[in-house]
Amino acid sequence: MSPGVLHFVQLVVTGLVIGSVYSLVALGFVLIYKATSVINFAQGEFVLVGAYICLDLIVRFQIPFVWAFLLTMVFSVILGLLVERLTLRPLIGEPTITVIMVTIGLATVLKSMVTLFWGTQIKVFPRIFPQEPLNFQGIVVSEVYLWTLGFALLFMAIFAAFFKYSRAGIAMRATAADQQASQSMGISVKRIFAISWCIAAVVSGVGGILIGNINGINITLADFGLKVFPAVILGGLDSIVGAIIGGLTIGILENLMGGYLDMYFGGGVKEVAPFVVLVVILMIKPYGLFGTVEIERV
Repeated sequence: MSPGVLHFVQLVVTGLVIGSVYSLVALGFVLIYKATSVINFAQGEFVLVGAYICLDLIVRFQIPFVWAFLLTMVFSVILGLLVERLTLRPLIGEPTITVIMVTIGLATVLKSMVTLFWGTQIKVFPRIFPQEPLNFQGIVVSEVYLWTLGFALLFMAIFAAFFKYSRAGIAMRATAADQQASQSMGISVKRIFAISWCIAAVVSGVGGILIGNINGINITLADFGLKVFPAVILGGLDSIVGAIIGGLTIGILENLMGGYLDMYFGGGVKEVAPFVVLVVILMIKPYGLFGTVEIERV
């Protein structure tokens, strides 16, 4: 392949890896919105907390990565339960904007607690995945990227199967479609809310661990939630398939724009690109590619 084609494919592959993590975290946004009609602005802080908990278990307590990973998932479930039970459940029936403001306050609290316990310095995960690059016909990919892509796709497949085949998953889909009808069929809407927050915390924790193994972690990892938001809008706020496709698309687009345009603008294009895409999407398709279009008759 020519150097130009190799460069393009290299950017696409790297963007696909980051995009797979975007897709995973975007699932948390979509699940909470489908179940409660609330956008969780603390999603990035769930990413941050999950990454720090796993790192602390590995470094401070010398727990092997596999066990630290599983314990972080358990902690994420507990965190999701506590958040839903203590801060969100008392607000059932309140205006949506009130709940959204509470999630913003929750984001501030979680970020402040991370700063208090772990500081703001960049911390690096011990070498967990092999770092040696692999060469595929001139395309150089680090093994940590392949492991990250594999983990992200695995978790997306697990949750897709959960939503489609498990009783809880079917109940979640029913609740998202019509809460009153679900309650009349004996489904506990409060229980579904709790499950949604738990899954959102888990997928965010996994995303934080995967990104942490690539770039290291510090307090700015919380901004990952905002970077995922354009992916959620692209796919549609209430579409699980859209969240996956949107995450992959945004990951690839931002990497391509950064790779080709940074040299002309002096850098920063990669960080701005997702939000440019967000504005364009809202102008053309306000409900995203796969979102449900709401029609109001007057």
